[in-house]
Amino acid sequence: MKNCKQKTTSIGGQAVIEGVMMRGRTAMATAVRAENGQILLETNRISQKTSKNKFLKLPIVRGVVAFFSSLVLGTKTLTRSASVFGEEETSKFDKFVEKKTGISATDFAVFIAVALGLVLSLFLFFFLPQFIADLLPFESNVSLGYFLVEGLIRIVIFVLYILLTSLIKDVRRTYMYHGAEHKTISCYESGKELTVENVKTCSRVHDRCGTTFTFLVMIISILVFSIANVFLQQLGVTFTGLTGKLLRFLVKLLLLPFVSGISYEILKLLAKTKSKFVIIFKAPGLLLQRITTREPSDDMIEVAITAFNKVLKMDENQEIAPVKFNVFGSASTLLAKVTSILKSAKIDELVDGEWIVCRALNIKRSQLNDKSRLVSEEECKTAIEYALERAKGTPLAYIFKDADFYGFKINVDKSVLIPRPETEELCALIVKENDANNTVLDMCTGSGAIAIALNKLKGFNVTAVDVSEDAINLAKTSAVQNNASVTFILSNMFENVTDRYNIIVSNPPYIKTSDLSSLQQEVKKEPVLALDGGESGLDFYNILCDNACKYLLDGGALYMECGIGQAQDVKNMFDASNNYLEAQIFSDINGVERIVKVVKK
Repeated sequence: MKNCKQKTTSIGGQAVIEGVMMRGRTAMATAVRAENGQILLETNRISQKTSKNKFLKLPIVRGVVAFFSSLVLGTKTLTRSASVFGEEETSKFDKFVEKKTGISATDFAVFIAVALGLVLSLFLFFFLPQFIADLLPFESNVSLGYFLVEGLIRIVIFVLYILLTSLIKDVRRTYMYHGAEHKTISCYESGKELTVENVKTCSRVHDRCGTTFTFLVMIISILVFSIANVFLQQLGVTFTGLTGKLLRFLVKLLLLPFVSGISYEILKLLAKTKSKFVIIFKAPGLLLQRITTREPSDDMIEVAITAFNKVLKMDENQEIAPVKFNVFGSASTLLAKVTSILKSAKIDELVDGEWIVCRALNIKRSQLNDKSRLVSEEECKTAIEYALERAKGTPLAYIFKDADFYGFKINVDKSVLIPRPETEELCALIVKENDANNTVLDMCTGSGAIAIALNKLKGFNVTAVDVSEDAINLAKTSAVQNNASVTFILSNMFENVTDRYNIIVSNPPYIKTSDLSSLQQEVKKEPVLALDGGESGLDFYNILCDNACKYLLDGGALYMECGIGQAQDVKNMFDASNNYLEAQIFSDINGVERIVKVVKK
């Protein structure tokens, strides 16, 4: 088995909302698992001013600096990670804060959070223990026994606080990410490759954990507060009455930075050795870590590894630039942006906007108001591109490159007509009236929608014809994607057709040439070749009337879709021919005559 060489690292970290922050010598990285499963990463460079100041590097002083910088940085990181799961747009309140204070709303929120956190900590772990201890019958409230009891009360409150918060679901998940952070650092320090499997085998407790640091602060404070109060008493300071209690609290407050500085130095010293003698001093903090850390899931470990590896690279290469979270709001925020673009172009912004966002995010319409569904940079870019193209009048089907037809996804581009819902009724009629063993010729197939649907719905043996090579190639792709068995022929109508069929179906061009210029903007985007039916709009029906009988088996049927108001003219055309029985007209679901059927005599 390959031996693993032990490594040392100064990288530390903390758990944040659904993620982990890792901090190295020159950089920090925060990795967060978004709702869509994507790992989002934000990195920052750490100012080196502190490391260059000799005074700030002095023992104890450096601990005080580390304590307060960690407090501010940790809160700011928590705030940033929370922004991943909130709205991205600046609110009116944010703008008001920036205008009145001159600082960003985020920095203002960090300031308030740090202040409230300090007030709560001072109340729980300093004021409350002193208040309870003062209720007990001590001869002197500055004796070592008093401070031992007060310190014990402080520790009990701290442990209860941890236990109670661990009952909260979101906090438990944060403790799991805390475990992932520790395990990842331990894995690296043990010399193992940073993989999920390797990290899972490592310990979730660590010598340099903030939990151990907090416990040390509580232990050291017992001795420091006791000595300080006794010293002040020797100087003639009294601690009786309400004034005395407030004075003792003030002394603790003033000594807290000093206590944190000493605790920092002791933590660093204890972390440097694995001596069995030292383990006695480490044990309480390590035990507490069993509460503040939980066994993480594999995806949580992936997040921690991502943050750790990024910090390693940034420490090694100072040229790597910082990046911000790749988050662009929620689905509802994106929908507002898209509809705004469409509204300015006088497009049906509500319906089309919903289709665009659903397509870009690959979500259902019911998820559009889900503010927890975050949008990535790529998704936002795609949706905006769709909206801008739609604002130009381009049909959605051409933008999406496909259209739904009878439940089948059909590829479309500007070389073919976009399949219409009414054409589905043409297919439904053929499926209803004919047996599966029939052969079918789809004349003017275009996108291949009719041919594919008839083959898939009934198993007809279908041959599809079109004059456009681009259309044939696109239809072939759709047939493969839908696993449809269709034979394609490149032909100008019947020119290259040799066989005879039970059924011929056609949705030919039927717009009058003179009407092309007055079509809707979206329809004008479709190929003229698929729209122009000649001066009368009936040119292709004339070709069908003259030639279809040659390619129909005896008793075979020809089904044709017609434009609005054309069905009767088409019927009359075929009724005048001696090759067919009397034509039948079928109306669509809206009662409009759209389908003409004739049978070969």
